[in-house]
Amino acid sequence: MIDVISKANILTEALPYIKKFSGITVVIKYGGAALVNEKIKSTIVKDIALMKYVGFKPIVVHGGGKDINNALEVAGIEPKFIDGLRVTDEKTMEIVQQILAGKINKNLTTEICQQGIDAVGICGKDASFLKVKKIMPNGKDIGLVGEVTEVKTELINALIENNFVPVISSIGSDENGNSYNINADYAAVAIAGALKAEKLVFVTDVAGIMRDVNDPNSVIPTIKTEEVNKLIEDGTISGGMLPKVECCMAGVEAGVNSVHILDGRIAHCLILEIFTNKGIGTLIEK
Repeated sequence: MIDVISKANILTEALPYIKKFSGITVVIKYGGAALVNEKIKSTIVKDIALMKYVGFKPIVVHGGGKDINNALEVAGIEPKFIDGLRVTDEKTMEIVQQILAGKINKNLTTEICQQGIDAVGICGKDASFLKVKKIMPNGKDIGLVGEVTEVKTELINALIENNFVPVISSIGSDENGNSYNINADYAAVAIAGALKAEKLVFVTDVAGIMRDVNDPNSVIPTIKTEEVNKLIEDGTISGGMLPKVECCMAGVEAGVNSVHILDGRIAHCLILEIFTNKGIGTLIEK
């Protein structure tokens, strides 16, 4: 009986959040360990379905770096990175497209549909809704890697208005129709900004922003952008965490009301963060 009452308390705790956020647009960037761990993946898919059922408008943007690396190795191609970005020649781009827009996108779409939700898998080349330009970090040519220059929202809005969940792989095209690999984090930022989404959620491999990287209990539940800048300046936020936080800040700058960093290694991380009093990650606000 105690266990049943505990479950009831959890449901009633979620009620004010359901009332507050019902109807909002949420962009979920989904990748890392949560995408390859089938047990965790199952719980996140259920979280997305629950969000949809209670009135949220979720949009999923996914990566797939580990699966791409595996496919490249099978093809005899060594994965290479410069400044954290994948070096993408034409053969690599072909495999990236096969894995992202094919295998991962369609599998994830199917899993969401199995929860009774209508989901549609697309990539930025569909209706040319993600326009990109080639990037050369620090003057280095890393091949077919692009940054988003324009998001045409008509396709995504049409899907949302017709009660579908868009599942988006981060591939776009330039003005000549050439395919480009896009960093999924920044694709999510661009999409969230263009849609004027209320929330942007990064499901990652980290617990959140920590005051001490060696202390998992030092996660900061809520933080303003001004304090984030101070933590960057004093070196508290550094190393591999810095690009993740910079991406979150880009989301706020793009006009998203709040950006969440969640640990995708925790089951039901979306529900725990959005529908409970304490949450489990870091919420960044202006």
